[in-house]
Amino acid sequence: MKDQQSNNPLHGITLEKIVNSLVEHFGWDELGRRIKINCFQNEPSVKSSLKFLRKTDWARKKVEDLYIKMKNHV
Repeated sequence: MKDQQSNNPLHGITLEKIVNSLVEHFGWDELGRRIKINCFQNEPSVKSSLKFLRKTDWARKKVEDLYIKMKNHV
């Protein structure tokens, strides 16, 4: 079990940290273009984004994948 977590690039990183990092790196406009969800495009905020992403698995997966991609290219 411990080996599985060490291979997980998201281990120990909160969803809030992921969203904040993406916003800092891309900004809301670019984030909304890359991931087309309303919480990034219409009056975006970290709070509303977290609320939506915690309930919507497919959107959370897209956000996590973009974060991993961003981290691998930095």
